[in-house]
Formats: sequence, structure tokens, C-alpha cells
Amino acid sequence: MARPRVLLGDDHAMFCEGLRSILEPHFEVVGIVENGQELVTNAERLQPDVVVADISMPLLNGIGAARKLQKMKRSPKIVFLTMHADPTFATEAFRAGASGYVLKSSHGSEIVTAIQEAIQGRTHISAVIAGGVLGSLMENRTDQKKQAAELTPRQKEILQLIAEGKSPKEIAVVLNVSPRTVEFHKYRIMETTGVRTIAELTRYAVNHGII
Repeated sequence: MARPRVLLGDDHAMFCEGLRSILEPHFEVVGIVENGQELVTNAERLQPDVVVADISMPLLNGIGAARKLQKMKRSPKIVFLTMHADPTFATEAFRAGASGYVLKSSHGSEIVTAIQEAIQGRTHISAVIAGGVLGSLMENRTDQKKQAAELTPRQKEILQLIAEGKSPKEIAVVLNVSPRTVEFHKYRIMETTGVRTIAELTRYAVNHGII
């Protein structure tokens, strides 16, 4: 009997090799990719049963990749394996079509269980954040979504990079603009959204599907 096929997406090579050793006794690991765009491309080519991905990845984050994967003719199950313990990240992951959300601080057996649950059509989430996710899913965010639409495409791009933990200098290099331009946009984003800290900006980005 063929083992379920799993594709891994994470930009930390050493972590992926350790993860491969945990998964291979149970599944066929068909590939490892380092960014969200490669994840989508290889999922279409390799047709895995399950994709295990981090949220923070270059070029296209995991949640953005999940949305694209859901549009495939034969879309794989998606399980996130990430360090992001904030329930808002998990909430957006499930809205993007995830079947599982596991913290990297969890025991290795939990990711195996999450994949098995996904294959069976069930949902798995690390217990420490389950309550917060349920609360977030029940909230009405209609007004917030309307406010998010007021950001320009460039502001949304910068907000995504801020939420992924990049500094203004790093964002400037990625977008080929000056750090001063990045700071200006950050100020305008804060002014528009009414938030004042990086943590609040990150939560805002997750709640509005920007990351």
C-alpha cells in the first residue's frame, strides 16, 4: 500500500532535514522547498497528498501559498508547522484552507498526528492555542476588512514584510526603495489603521489576510 505523499516548505534547511527524518517512517517525503512560490509550483508538479509548510517564507508566505493551493484542480491538504503561537495567525491559516496548525515547539509526534488527521478529513491544532483560535473565528471583522481596503498596494506589501519580521533596511532592499521611504509608508499605515506598535501591525496584517 502506497504511503501518503508529503511536500515540505520551510526556508531553514537544517530544520527540514530533521523534519524529514521524523516523517519518513510514516510518509513519502516527495520534496523540500524554501519559498512559497516554489511550494505552489512543486505541489502542482508532484501532486502531494499533504503539504507541510511554515508561515514565514520568502517570496510568498505560507498563507498566501495556501490560498493558491486551494485553487488547484487536485488541492492537497495543508498543515502549517510554525513558531507563530498567536491565535490570529492560526485563524487566518484555517481561513486559507488549512487542515492543521502545529507549533514548532511541539513534540515531533504531533506533526505526524496532524498529517494523519488531515488525510482523514479532520482538523488538528496545537492545544495551547486552540481556545484563542475559536474565539477569533467567531468574531465579526467586517468593519476591519473595509478599513484594510483603504491601504494602497504598496502599503499592503510593506505591511506584509513588517509582519514577517523584516527591518526597514531589509524591506528597502527587497523592494528596491530607500529605508526612509519604508519608514514613511509605515507611518502612513499606522495612521490609517490606528495601531501604534509592530505587534499590533502584525496582528492587523493577519486579521486582514495580508500575511
